[in-house]
Amino acid sequence: MEYIYYVFYGGVTALSLIACCYMLFSRGNAFAIDITPPARLRRWAATFFAALALCHLWYMPMYFLSSSDDVMLGYLIAGLLDSLTIIPLTIVVLITMLQDRKRPLWPVWVMMAPLVLGLAWCIVSRSDDLLPVLYAYFLLMWVGLIIYMIRAIRRYRCWLRDNYADLEHKEVWQASVMLTIILLAYAFYSLDAGELLYEYAIEVIITVLICYLLWRIETLSDLSSPVNDTEEVVDSRSAMVASPANNIGSLLKRYCEESQLYLQHDLTLLQLAKAIGTNRSYLSQHFSSQGMTYNAYINGLRIQHFIQLYHEAMAAHQLISVQQLAHKSGFHSYSTFNAVFKQSMGMTASEWMSSES
Repeated sequence: MEYIYYVFYGGVTALSLIACCYMLFSRGNAFAIDITPPARLRRWAATFFAALALCHLWYMPMYFLSSSDDVMLGYLIAGLLDSLTIIPLTIVVLITMLQDRKRPLWPVWVMMAPLVLGLAWCIVSRSDDLLPVLYAYFLLMWVGLIIYMIRAIRRYRCWLRDNYADLEHKEVWQASVMLTIILLAYAFYSLDAGELLYEYAIEVIITVLICYLLWRIETLSDLSSPVNDTEEVVDSRSAMVASPANNIGSLLKRYCEESQLYLQHDLTLLQLAKAIGTNRSYLSQHFSSQGMTYNAYINGLRIQHFIQLYHEAMAAHQLISVQQLAHKSGFHSYSTFNAVFKQSMGMTASEWMSSES
């Protein structure tokens, strides 16, 4: 049984190294060919995977120590190394998933300082008397992190809805799922049950975390320059001087609604602002004054377009699928269309079409 565990242990170590090399050296995307993930996030994830592999190496001697004092010292040293690498890197990866702004990372290591210093003192004094205090601090630190991440993810979601019409491959609510997996791993870690079943559980959780993190990063679009989009749209008002006095409502009607600019996939707030001849701030303020988000405005127009296309198809006795109509209405993702339609109409598209027939 122990032999099987050692093979599993080595396999997870190898998986960590493979994930690290993939993040660093892969030029393609094995999960989503048409998506370019954030380069900064990939680098931090590669560092995390490398530390995860090293973590398996510095815990290995513990399986060959017999003296209880040596085992305690070994775990203290391993805990110190974890506090310098795995734990802060976990937090860094979670933070860098949020692309609404480039958050400073130095507070992570400041937050870890008491834990590092406390474990260093335990190693020097060869005493575990301070461990209950450090454990309490560790729990408080994670409670604070959970509160911070919940607030940050909510702000990030608001930022997405204020700047993007299409949210697929941009949402990071899955980061909450990953945080749950990580907390579960650390809960097992802090229990230190010393049983083989416990050791298996740790390795299974780490394996799930590696696979999940690989998928999440590779299916997250790079939004690092949301206010510096270089993609051009037809700009009929390029000569207009941006001014709050401009009638943005009428400009939107003429250059977005009547021209059907809203059908462009992944149309951003900045691109729309350029197209109507104003700037991003004035356009954002306009939507705020109307009590709506940019995302709600564009997708509302797309739903109206879908309804119009459906009625035209029925009048012409044409057979066309909901997916085709959704795509023609500007929705790149059918799941996004379903969610938006239900929110807008109070029923699914299929239910609505049945009621109209």
